[in-house]
Amino acid sequence: METASPPALACHALQKTYGGQRVVLAHLDFVLGAGEYIAIMGESGVGKSTLLNLIAGLDTPDSGTVQIDGVTMSQLSDDAATRLRREKLGFIFQAFHVLPHLTLAQNVGLPLLLNGADMGRAIEMLDAVGLHGRGNDFPRQLSGGELQRVAIARALVHRPKLVLADEPTGNLDPDTAQDVLRLLRAEIKANGASAIMVTHSLAAAATADRILILTRAGLQPLQQAA
Repeated sequence: METASPPALACHALQKTYGGQRVVLAHLDFVLGAGEYIAIMGESGVGKSTLLNLIAGLDTPDSGTVQIDGVTMSQLSDDAATRLRREKLGFIFQAFHVLPHLTLAQNVGLPLLLNGADMGRAIEMLDAVGLHGRGNDFPRQLSGGELQRVAIARALVHRPKLVLADEPTGNLDPDTAQDVLRLLRAEIKANGASAIMVTHSLAAAATADRILILTRAGLQPLQQAA
């Protein structure tokens, strides 16, 4: 009998408090299925970026667990957690975080280099995001929208199980943002990844499969949070 695959992400009873008093997340439960792309919205300070950091293992919950592809992050050593992030996660940030001294191909290929994989896919991904022939260019030669395309290519080049995007269009004008969002969705689906996008923009959130609102009471579908 075939065993069912674990969800891409499962959070159970996550709690995070800062300063011993300010509760940011309280007993949050959440499951993200394989291939699912969701957007998370909510007021500033409610814990959206904190949630992403806990999922990625960049911050530690006070209690509760995070499982990625069936693996519980808190049970891993620091080295093992780093390997899991390197192999199974892709990150996209508002500020791009493209390294200025590396070519576009080198930037995109960083996850492949760290995983000991063939660097040839870096060029394939640049082509996929509309930057054909630009592999030897440097970030200073690109617009903001083009830089975010590089960031998308880098996040997906190693075929991660889970993509985390934190305000990925926050620094872009509306037209460029829509182009980038269409590309992001297309590439996530083409690569079979699951994804979470944190955003303040309803227009951006609408490109996901579904929208959840993060409140002090937890995550709720958009229509129930109105």
